[in-house]
Amino acid sequence: MGQISVTKCPIDGLYIIEPTVHGDERGYFVETYNKKDMEEAGLTMDFVQDNQSCSVKGVLRGLHFQKQYPQGKLVRVIRGRVFDVAVDLRSGSKTFGQWYGIELTEENKKQFYISEGFAHGFLVLSDVAEFCYKCTDFYHPGDEGGLAWNDPQIGIVWPEVNGTYDGSADGSNYRLSDGTALVMSEKDQKWGGLAETFKF
Repeated sequence: MGQISVTKCPIDGLYIIEPTVHGDERGYFVETYNKKDMEEAGLTMDFVQDNQSCSVKGVLRGLHFQKQYPQGKLVRVIRGRVFDVAVDLRSGSKTFGQWYGIELTEENKKQFYISEGFAHGFLVLSDVAEFCYKCTDFYHPGDEGGLAWNDPQIGIVWPEVNGTYDGSADGSNYRLSDGTALVMSEKDQKWGGLAETFKF
């Protein structure tokens, strides 16, 4: 292996991947993906699509998932700083409804692999952030699902976020610690909570 370090997270199916960074006075070089190294680490997923987004401070995207065509995602930040979150939605999982979060930055160059069956979201903590991710399945219009980012049953602790839960995913009652308002899509402010979305 050698080029990457893989750490299993407390929730099965989540992995932190740290590539080897070669740096000198000129800058740095890093191999961001190597199929052989991943397979030697036991990660045998196949990626079919790469995506990239740019967001300003306070943007919160999520929590998103695909219902019939779940995606595994390998995510990283190439500019700025975000707090990235995965929530276990796998039926029958002993950690169903639990979450795990990690700060991804252009400096730490950590990557976060989120297996199929998780909801995903992130919050931008820097002035601007560029976010890249590889997917194991294509985006399927009409198949997208979501969860309220602030559902108290899930209980995600978003760093630097202050506000009062009013029973909905509306972000207007929340601010970052420096006063920056949360910026969310209209759709992301209408998702329901875990109990409402998954009625077993």
